[in-house]
Order: sequence, then structure tokens, then C-alpha cells
Amino acid sequence: MTEQLFTGVSGLIFLAIFVWGFRVLPQERWQMLAAIPLRKDEQGNWRGLNLTVYGFLLASATTIGVLFGLILLASTSSYLPGVLAVFVLIFAVSLPASKVLARVVEKKLHTFTVGGAFFSGLLFAPLAILVVNIALRAIRAPQLDVLGVLAALSISYVLGEGLGRLACISFGCCYGRPLKQCHWLIQKLFHNFSCVFFGATKKVVYDGGLEGEKLIPIQALTCILYTTTALFSMHLFLRGHYGSALLVSLFVSQLWRFFSETLRADFRGLGRISVYQKMSLIALPYGAIITFFIPAAVLPPPSITQGLSILIQPVPMISLQLLWLTIFWIFGRSTATSSSVSFHVVTTEST
Repeated sequence: MTEQLFTGVSGLIFLAIFVWGFRVLPQERWQMLAAIPLRKDEQGNWRGLNLTVYGFLLASATTIGVLFGLILLASTSSYLPGVLAVFVLIFAVSLPASKVLARVVEKKLHTFTVGGAFFSGLLFAPLAILVVNIALRAIRAPQLDVLGVLAALSISYVLGEGLGRLACISFGCCYGRPLKQCHWLIQKLFHNFSCVFFGATKKVVYDGGLEGEKLIPIQALTCILYTTTALFSMHLFLRGHYGSALLVSLFVSQLWRFFSETLRADFRGLGRISVYQKMSLIALPYGAIITFFIPAAVLPPPSITQGLSILIQPVPMISLQLLWLTIFWIFGRSTATSSSVSFHVVTTEST
């Protein structure tokens, strides 16, 4: 009952966030979080560095995804220092890869790819776990179960990307096709659930010229599908079905990634089938092979009560805060936009 309560309450919290986000984030007001003055221009105004809602939401989504992954692994009594080491190694590879792959595929400087980050992380994850287990064996510490860690990592990714699509709504990236260009059935289906963006600094506006257009709400659909998949996969994990949890989270996310790109209007690279779609197709047999050929270890039954105990442990909590700051530092500073800031003294007349 405790496990169902955990997933149920989590789902209700995410639903409330989505109801708010789908309604307000497409508005122009919800793109910039703050502007930091850097230097004065010739007009006497300050040239500002924009800190974005995109970066705030992405950092928060990634941190929440990792938090849930840690909770799941703590519920199986996995050795916490080893788990944190695996996460650090994977982020050390996937974060740089997210920008490098986007530049190679899309030929743009101010972008990155979650799909590329996940693909590189998926390929590297078994090796990262192997390296950590070798180190743990050397110091005679408990080793990690490969399948259990991979399942938690996959759930962590799906949840993080599901929540992270709110950041895409804020920035106006990863946008869907205009409804007026779609089949009549799609127009009817999304007529009352379309996404309409406003603001010259939204990517959908300056890159796609689609301000005020009704678009397929591809970001919102991904939010709902991925978060639901993550919650169901968590339910499987907490019942001890680690292989099933891995396969469900992997197959649903990658099949949707492949299909959803046919509904998107932003540039995804040359070719009828994009590089990101090909990565998704490669990830499926790779994940299946890992699931079926890695022997499952005998782990203690998961206990969500034990998993939640990490919330009062300083090391994982401080690590999550550092992760949030790192993600925000990398992705929260806008390189695609700038600002002009001026200051003045408030006088009696001006009030």
C-alpha cells in the first residue's frame, strides 16, 4: 500500500504542475527568469545575461528524475556511494554529448539534444557500472546489481525528460507542426488542446515563424506519456520486476521518440529519418539484449520506506543540489538571446 501511495501522490503532484505549465509557459512572460547586467553599451544601458525559465525547469526536472532513481535504488539497499559514482560518470559523458551531437546533426551552436544525451548515456551505462563495481570490489564494498541500476537509470531518464518538456514549452523549442497543415482528424483531435506561443524570443517564433499558430502540443503529449510511463515502471520496480521496468520505460520512450518526430516542425537534421530516430531504433535491441543476457541478482524486496530515507541523508541531498546548480549553469544561461537593462532612482514624482 505504501508503494501505491508513493506513486499516486507523485502522479497527482506532477498532474498539478502540468495543468499550470501547459497553460502559462507558452506565454512570453515565462521565458526569462532574470537578467544579470554585465557591461554598458554606447547608449548607457547595461548588456544583460539572460537566465531562463528553461534552465530552471530543466535543472529541476533532471534533479527530480535523479532523486527518484536514488529513491528506487535505496529501496533495494544498493550501496549509495557506488550509485552516486555511476550517476556522476554517466552525466560526465552525456552532458557534453548532448551539445556535441546536436551541433554535428543540426549544425547549430545554441542547441542540445536530450535524445543524443540519453543514447550516449545508455551505451555508456553498463561500462560505468562495471568500472564502479571493479572499484567497489577493490575496497571490499558491496557491488551494484547491473539490471537493477539500469532499470532505475531508465526510469530516472524517462521521468526527467517527461518533466523537462515543460522547459521546451517555456523556450518554444521541440515544437509541433501547425494544425492547419495536418490531417483533418488531427485538427479535430487537438483543436481544444493545441499549443500557441507568443514572444519574439521564443524559438518557435524566431526560428519557425509560428507565433500565434495552433500547433500540435507535442511537448505536452511527451510530458504526459513519459511521466505516466515512469510511474508505471516505478510500480514494476518496487514489485521487484527490474527487467520489465527497464523494458517498459525504454521501449515506450524510444518508440514515442521515433514517432513523435513525424509530428514536429523544428529542424531535426537532414534525411527523411533523422539521426535521433535512428538512435531510438538502435537503443531498443541494445536494451533488450542487456535485459535478457545480464543475470538478475537476488536483491532484497524493495521498500519505499527505506528508499525515502535518503531524503534525510546529507550526501545525496547535497549531491542533488550540486547537480541542479551544474545543470542550471550549463543550460540556464541563454546564448541565443540578450537583453538591455537600465536602472533609475525612484523619486517622489515617479511614484
